[in-house]
Amino acid sequence: MHFTKGLDQLEMGKIRNHLGRNLSTKRIKDKISAEKRSDLMSKIKSTRTSFELIFFEELKRNKITFESHPKDVLGHPDIIFRKKMICVFLDSNFWHGWQYPRWKHKLKSDFWREKIERNRKRDKKVTTTLRRHGWIVHRFWEHKIKNDLPYCINTIRESAKATRKFI
Repeated sequence: MHFTKGLDQLEMGKIRNHLGRNLSTKRIKDKISAEKRSDLMSKIKSTRTSFELIFFEELKRNKITFESHPKDVLGHPDIIFRKKMICVFLDSNFWHGWQYPRWKHKLKSDFWREKIERNRKRDKKVTTTLRRHGWIVHRFWEHKIKNDLPYCINTIRESAKATRKFI
């Protein structure tokens, strides 16, 4: 029955992602002015986001000690375990471009396309560089944190167990 529903959506051109968003539609004109949109977007926080706070609280609940937002580590990871050389990035779906090729056509200006593409390119470069310098790097998407937090925490635990460095 569920499979049939999926076929109906496919035939109607309404394929949706797991968040229920229709990515196949064409973009429409923004309903608010460019100035108001800019003001709204500038208020979005880069640290202490809701999913980041959820993650921090879960680590604390599990009695896992960590540093947050160190300025001396490349890319300013959201979380590090310095002695284990593990760093964790908590990436928002929009700003870091989860499934970006599927929805980039819906962005209303080249500014946002270029910004997200730069972010994705920087994320890859930072991850590669940190790994070359001996760091274990984990990147968790916002939707993964919200939908399967135990998996994320367990991944970090397993990495910490596998390292030979002592705490």
